[in-house]
Amino acid sequence: MCLQGPIKQLQSGLSKRSATFAAAGPVRMLRITSLFLLFAVFARLAELKALNQDADWDSATTIYDFHANDIEGEDVPLEKYRGNALVIVNVASNCGLTTSNYKQLQQLYDKYMTKGLRILAFPSNQFAGQEPGTNEEILNFVQREFNVTFDMFAKIDVNGEAAHPLWKWLKKQTGGDKIPWNFTKFVVDRQGNVVERFVPSTEPLGMEETLKKYL
Repeated sequence: MCLQGPIKQLQSGLSKRSATFAAAGPVRMLRITSLFLLFAVFARLAELKALNQDADWDSATTIYDFHANDIEGEDVPLEKYRGNALVIVNVASNCGLTTSNYKQLQQLYDKYMTKGLRILAFPSNQFAGQEPGTNEEILNFVQREFNVTFDMFAKIDVNGEAAHPLWKWLKKQTGGDKIPWNFTKFVVDRQGNVVERFVPSTEPLGMEETLKKYL
């Protein structure tokens, strides 16, 4: 039987394929390395293009372009809230609206947290000096008096040149009017857009039907 020819052809073919795979190994590694480098370059470019919120706040397109310090001093990118509906509110501890607003905000949070509601509260002392305490004192107060579990942020200005960039932007999105008093409330949809603004006299439960549209 004449099998030597086919066997030699098979051996030759296997040798060529082995050589091809061996050569492809370094090429494949080079491609993978190149992809990692490319991703690193794009990541760096993204960092360089990140919004400077202090200088360019008015160029922001959503709240996800901003960051703010929480009440314990940690810098929080608002990107963490992507996909949630938000209530953003300026708060004070010694206002006639304090009790009703904190209680009702917590009620809304308890009721709709699992459906994607998040509440971001920003203390401010700009209205009759009704938030004079430190961040630590404010946090202790709201936890002791109202069992607050929604997100509290560091004390800020909401009006004037020193206003936090987020609050400058929130006002611009709703006509530019100044914040008139404690407990002005903004509703933000799941895409990071401001969709409603409520005056301080509107109690949180009065926003419930509106909030349902965005949950």
